[in-house]
Amino acid sequence: MWIEPATFTPQPGQVVAIRLRVGQELIGDPIPYSTELAKQFTTTSGKLVPREGGDPAGLLRTEQPGITTIAYFSNPSSVEQTPEKFDRYLKDEGLDKIKPTYNGKPVRELFTRCAKAMLGVTSLDVTPSAKPLGLPLELIVESNGTYRLLWQNRPLAGALVVAMNKKDPEQKVTARTTADGRVKLSLSQPGMWMIKAVHMIPATPAENADFHSYWASLTFEIAK
Repeated sequence: MWIEPATFTPQPGQVVAIRLRVGQELIGDPIPYSTELAKQFTTTSGKLVPREGGDPAGLLRTEQPGITTIAYFSNPSSVEQTPEKFDRYLKDEGLDKIKPTYNGKPVRELFTRCAKAMLGVTSLDVTPSAKPLGLPLELIVESNGTYRLLWQNRPLAGALVVAMNKKDPEQKVTARTTADGRVKLSLSQPGMWMIKAVHMIPATPAENADFHSYWASLTFEIAK
């Protein structure tokens, strides 16, 4: 799941449609905004107005030049998968440390979305987004192609981070985070990029599930 604004380079005072998307290889279906599902839908500058049941999910009126970050954090949703599908899913997302015990039963999973989008990015050689916005799993841009993954505001080590460009999503750039949660990614192609990571933990007894996964994404655009 990711945030895809109508433009990543708005002018001050411009109203920008903010769309929520879910899908594979950056081909996404719309997610209408829902107050029951959304726990946080905020902006670091300007005014963001959610549209209940709508696509786009919200409208952002920008106020000033510079970087604006949109954050979306969902309440958990549930899904059940067969052991075979769950094994493939763990492999695809690099969740090697998860060792389920199936006992012939489907796996019950809760999943929570933690998405961000950065508008107004002119260069990734600076530190435009180093301040966390309070998402449980959060990707942060630092400088010179370095990104940091935080879990509960602390560095998450050993997580697989994947970057893909909308023009050529099959050509992925991947790396695992170091002990300080950092990862270096070389993104040279212009256009919209999405960086994503998944973290999974055992569900609590109160959650009535086997596992709880958190999905972080960060979208931005690199100019030509």
